[in-house]
Amino acid sequence: MIIKICGITTEADAAACVRAGATALGFNFWPRSPRYVTPQEASRPLAAVPSGVLKVGVFVDETAAVIESLVGELMLDVAQVHGTLDRPLVVRHWTAYSASTPGLKEILQSTGAEAVLIDTPAGEERGGTGRTFDWSLAAGLLGHVILAGGLGPDNVAEAIAAARPWGVDASSRLEVAPGRKDIHKVRAFVEAARKAFEL
Repeated sequence: MIIKICGITTEADAAACVRAGATALGFNFWPRSPRYVTPQEASRPLAAVPSGVLKVGVFVDETAAVIESLVGELMLDVAQVHGTLDRPLVVRHWTAYSASTPGLKEILQSTGAEAVLIDTPAGEERGGTGRTFDWSLAAGLLGHVILAGGLGPDNVAEAIAAARPWGVDASSRLEVAPGRKDIHKVRAFVEAARKAFEL
């Protein structure tokens, strides 16, 4: 069970999300994201993440060499990859796909990733839109599936019931501003997700 809070930019938010019970925190290394952090900026919030909580680096259209270098440099646990790689990765990783990707079931059978993150179709934004998709599209997919896209305290239980995923991922609907978390919403999200996974 993965309960991931993405778009972490500050040490205080990282610590608060850990206290709220998140099992994974995401750090966005895509410069075009409103939640972008440089590797240097990420170092302090990453240091607030204890062992047992996954540190996930989010990369978009990045080379395998850069991803592997930053995973080692920042001691990330997982690379979350959006876009096409120039070669297979040799580090632990999750691959992100839009829910509208043709042949998604076949793709999941051949991916070398530990998990597949299914997100709302977002075009150039590449996620973080706060919009949901038809969760039934992710139901019955083989392997570890992480649901993303418009999840919040009010709908995460419904999403888990519809798709029975391995994990859930939320960002924009848990914020007071891009990259700044509303810890009350984070706590409510984590609690709702945990209860739903236990059913």
